[in-house]
Amino acid sequence: MTILEKIIETKKNELEIVKKTISIEELKKLPNFERKSISLVERLKNSSHGIIAEHKRKSPSKSIINDSISINEIITGYNNVNVCGISVLTDKDYFGGSLNDLRNARKLTNIPILRKEFIIDEYQIIEAKANGADVILLIAACLEKDQIKSFSSLAKEIGLEVLIEIHDENELKKCLTNTIDIIGVNNRNLKTFEVDINTSIKLSNMIPKKFTKISESGISNYNEIIKLRKYGFKGFLIGELFMKNNNPGKEVLNLIQNII
Repeated sequence: MTILEKIIETKKNELEIVKKTISIEELKKLPNFERKSISLVERLKNSSHGIIAEHKRKSPSKSIINDSISINEIITGYNNVNVCGISVLTDKDYFGGSLNDLRNARKLTNIPILRKEFIIDEYQIIEAKANGADVILLIAACLEKDQIKSFSSLAKEIGLEVLIEIHDENELKKCLTNTIDIIGVNNRNLKTFEVDINTSIKLSNMIPKKFTKISESGISNYNEIIKLRKYGFKGFLIGELFMKNNNPGKEVLNLIQNII
């Protein structure tokens, strides 16, 4: 069983419990559900750097990255340097995140927030909106074409933008629908967790221009960002590079200053 398959199995069991705890009707009554979402797409289009900074305590490939700094410090640091977006991991077992992290982040910033989660059920989309997300992540590797269409359609109905993550041409083909806003190429193979930034370059010309295009994972310096921009990438989702430092916001600023 691959790491991704293990995560999905865990997520199925987790959802069985969560759904009994709070219903969809109850989620829709939470204040954030009626909140107007902030567009990540628009911020990326108008940005000079395209940085989407991530809050991630740990990962299956790296174990603990940084669990000593509070989410308040991290989100405030990201907010102060005006990143384009903030990605918040909400998976507990494999990434050390939670919905509480998402709610806390929402209180601290008006920058668009991406809920980074392994979405396999419509419930999680309602849950994302109710807890303050502006954008959801769909992972093509663990969804069928009809699921991508129905999940992204629901997200658009309730005012969320949709980022879909791909790793190869076959995954790209099943997500070319008008309910997708952003296509992200993940340079990390979710089956082996190996990273190759050339994955983004190889797929860049295959992605239709109507989609906002971002590169995710494994970006370690400004030269890689400058290179990827030449291939049409507007955004760069980066977590570990920032999170492994004691002052993630300062690390973001250093990177931005080298880009612009």
